[in-house]
Amino acid sequence: MSARQVFSFPDTVDEISARLVAAGVVLLALATIVFELRWMTILLALGFIARVLSGPTLSPLGQLVTKVIRPALPVAPRIVAGAPKRFAQGIGAVFTISAVVLTYGFEQFAVARWVLAALVGAASLEAVVGLCVGCKIYGVLIRSGVISEAACVDCADITRRVGVSF
Repeated sequence: MSARQVFSFPDTVDEISARLVAAGVVLLALATIVFELRWMTILLALGFIARVLSGPTLSPLGQLVTKVIRPALPVAPRIVAGAPKRFAQGIGAVFTISAVVLTYGFEQFAVARWVLAALVGAASLEAVVGLCVGCKIYGVLIRSGVISEAACVDCADITRRVGVSF
């Protein structure tokens, strides 16, 4: 596998897999908060960075979901655009990197726990009801012209994903 293949995010992703990864993030972040696992903030941040850079390729959680858990589920894939999911992973990276800096740079793990609690809230929405907060923000940024529609052709034209032509 070339470096270009490793460091690329898929154009489309299975929403079921994304929701399972979000569930994993919820469990890890809750464990970090409840059991005061300061070191876990680093692992959470590295996981988000890996998923931003490569989708599931470099992420242990992404690999567990896509190679083990998802194939065992008898549920049809739900294909969605990859760009908003990557954006959402980027937001998760900002939250978890902030938690790392608060924990180790400023000795403020109590504040970092609140940052992680916000992450748990957003990841729970994704995992439980399929509401991707980062994806919604991405859509607002496209509609407001901050992000070009060309950045996500699938976002602008859903028929490209579902195989329908008009």
